[in-house]
Amino acid sequence: MADIFLIRHTTPAVDKGICYGQTDLDVTESFEEEAAVIAGCLPAAFGAVYSSPLRRCSMLAGRLFPAAPVLLRGELMEVHCGEWEMRKWDELPREEMDPWMADFVNIRIPGGESYIDLHERVNRCWGEIVSAAGDDPVAVVAHGGVIRSILAELTGTPLIDSFKAFSLHYGCVIRLQVTADGWERTVLSNRAPAEKEQHKPSSFYKTSQP
Repeated sequence: MADIFLIRHTTPAVDKGICYGQTDLDVTESFEEEAAVIAGCLPAAFGAVYSSPLRRCSMLAGRLFPAAPVLLRGELMEVHCGEWEMRKWDELPREEMDPWMADFVNIRIPGGESYIDLHERVNRCWGEIVSAAGDDPVAVVAHGGVIRSILAELTGTPLIDSFKAFSLHYGCVIRLQVTADGWERTVLSNRAPAEKEQHKPSSFYKTSQP
């Protein structure tokens, strides 16, 4: 089977400390620079290109693969943050945050999804992508949570450990190859940003181990 390339979107245009998931964010002015780095990691031709329909992914897919039809799949969208979308992490109600922080894999965000909800829909789609893959490379342009979910499934990593196990910066590129021993992954690009991302309340980072 052909190689599959997992590509995370470039830097989104949103202030640090804002909770976002399926909000359709624009990209920053560094888009072209980031996209050029990604393009340098990719082969010349692809048999299929899949993308989240959210702008930060679909724009990148169109930029990287102008000659290929891009298959937009809603299952590849980031976790739905429900009532928390576009609110400041540090201002979310503790009575809502604390249960989710204790078990974000299984507890749903109010009006949204849990990580297991995302995992189930993403991996249904992943199964279809793999089944349809031919001899030419396949690209999947998606989000950090989506790519971690796929990697957790392929490696048997518990979802609760997937954020520590897989460090995925904006614009990262991971090549997956099928070998006799199963899926082998190679990180082709994963440049750390100047400022660390924030996807939890700031108090979490102050109390966590480095």
